[in-house]
Amino acid sequence: MTERSRSGTPAMATELPSRHLPAVPYADLPEPQGLRRYLGASVILTATALGSGELVLWPYVTTQVGPGIIWLAVVGITLQFFLNMEVERYTLITGETAVTGFSRLWLPWGVIFVLGAILPNLWPGWASSGATVFTFIFDLGESAVPVLATIFLISIGLAITVSPVIYQTLEKVEGVMVVLILLFVVAAIVLATKADAWAAVVTEAPGTVSELPAIVSQIGAASLFGAIVFAGAGGANNLVQSNYIRDKGMGMGVRIPNIVSPITGQEVAAPSLGYMVPATEENERRWRQWWRIANTEQLLTFWFIGVVLLVSLSVLVFSTVGVNSELESELGFIQVEGRALGELIAPWFTTAFYVAGFLMLLSTNIGVIDYVSRLTGDSLKVTFLKDSAFWSESKIYITVVWVMIVVGSGIIWTGLEPVVLLVISSAGGGFVMAFYSVLLILLNRRCLPEFARLKGWRLPVMIVVALFYVAFSVFLVYQMITAGPASLA
Repeated sequence: MTERSRSGTPAMATELPSRHLPAVPYADLPEPQGLRRYLGASVILTATALGSGELVLWPYVTTQVGPGIIWLAVVGITLQFFLNMEVERYTLITGETAVTGFSRLWLPWGVIFVLGAILPNLWPGWASSGATVFTFIFDLGESAVPVLATIFLISIGLAITVSPVIYQTLEKVEGVMVVLILLFVVAAIVLATKADAWAAVVTEAPGTVSELPAIVSQIGAASLFGAIVFAGAGGANNLVQSNYIRDKGMGMGVRIPNIVSPITGQEVAAPSLGYMVPATEENERRWRQWWRIANTEQLLTFWFIGVVLLVSLSVLVFSTVGVNSELESELGFIQVEGRALGELIAPWFTTAFYVAGFLMLLSTNIGVIDYVSRLTGDSLKVTFLKDSAFWSESKIYITVVWVMIVVGSGIIWTGLEPVVLLVISSAGGGFVMAFYSVLLILLNRRCLPEFARLKGWRLPVMIVVALFYVAFSVFLVYQMITAGPASLA
């Protein structure tokens, strides 16, 4: 139900700043359904994380300093859990994305976060990496990598373009991939991991705390920071959790149109501005139910699955490869692990590992293309293209998808391998997180009804989260100034 003024027109909310974006009307929170209805709202975010921290960064870090360092990965994904819930808090109450909320505070924030999403992801590292792992499966040569990567990118673009409701397609595809990867991990735990490797995760952890300065020196500040940032999703990716729960129909998101295909779906050209929930006892009751459901869903789908995969894949590499500082940091390292698994179990398990690795990298590439396009479409539509009858959020989304695919394919065919730039880009995601972790505190403290505001024990937790990303970002800037950019890699 929408509140109305005495004249009969919808009452406009005063809580949300309306200097830069239009004011929104009041409307009641819908009644939530059971948790089962909303499970999977975080699965795309989880799938996007698989190829970064879980498959590559943390297993590699484990081969350099041992499994005692994995506690930092758990810290990283736990920080993101609280960060994601503040992103969800704003969207559950307003139906708007967090980036739209930031634009209400200052209009250029939207463009800044669009750039923070696009620039680190124009280089299609996960597409070329996935293609390389695919060549391991069928013993193809390196010359096949550009062809395969281009085919994968175009296939992703076509699948997204013809999907009537894009979120539903992505949720199903990414959900199947996550299930297949989990099945492989369970089999690998049973067949290949050792009890002493699992024990080392706990017993060696205290020692790594005192050795952190030496570990930073050995691995590199940007590499370690990038690994912590991507223990989970990382960068601007977490902001798009707003879009995912909105498309899942959670909270006030049920009132916002989904992104659909311009070819097979029915579009809505209006910007995705939201609503404000009036402070009533009934809305407060519904809010408590929504908040409990959202936290439980995020805890199960994002945090629990993420921790299981992070720890398991790191223990797996320690059980098979051990600590070896001479291992290659790129995909050659994955090939060494695959061969070790084949020798330990059976040759077929090498192929199974490569297939699982390919699925992880493919799921990451799908998620990256989706989240960059979603964030860009939403931000541009509510700001600079809000009056356009042609440029709907769906059309902006599809346009960005194909721009990324065309540019990415072109870069792949140049044969460039900017490894140092990829490391710096992953650390750059931490700079983005430093900005929006602070903005989330301001937004959720000032602009929501009293019963839904960020307060209680979650406030100091979020302050710690923000300080973590800000402190690391300042440290990286200091290193770049004193020792030069090359010192970060």
